[in-house]
Order: sequence, then C-alpha cells, then structure tokens
Amino acid sequence: MAVGSETKNPLVVKEAKQVMSQWKYEIANELGITPPADGYWGNLTSRDCGAVGGHMVRKMIQMAESQMASKGTWK
Repeated sequence: MAVGSETKNPLVVKEAKQVMSQWKYEIANELGITPPADGYWGNLTSRDCGAVGGHMVRKMIQMAESQMASKGTWK
C-alpha cells in the first residue's frame, strides 16, 4: 500500500489487508498493467492506478449484490 494510505482509508476488517493487497496485484494483471515489484505504486500513472482501484470497486459491488440477492435481502 502507498505511504499514508492506511490512515486515509483504513480497512474495516484489518485482517483483510494482505488479501486486499494481493487482490490489487491480481486485478492489475487482469487489466494488463504491470504491478510494481517493489510494492510502490507511485511510479505508475494515475490512469493505471485508477483503473485498478475502479475495477476492484466494481468487483466488490458485484460480490455484495450477488451475496445480497442470494440471501434475499436485495429488494
């Protein structure tokens, strides 16, 4: 994660930090973006970082909607 990102956007479930970080790399690879080997995303373009983050959000919304629909809580 970027320097300072933990204080700006803390994870609700702190144990998910490692999984979210790994998922970010998987999403970048899916989009054809070469993730940084050293873990520092600051050298990538804003467009590429935004694409990764946007795709992650879309997938999280899709997962939440699917979960809600399967439980019958989506009206």
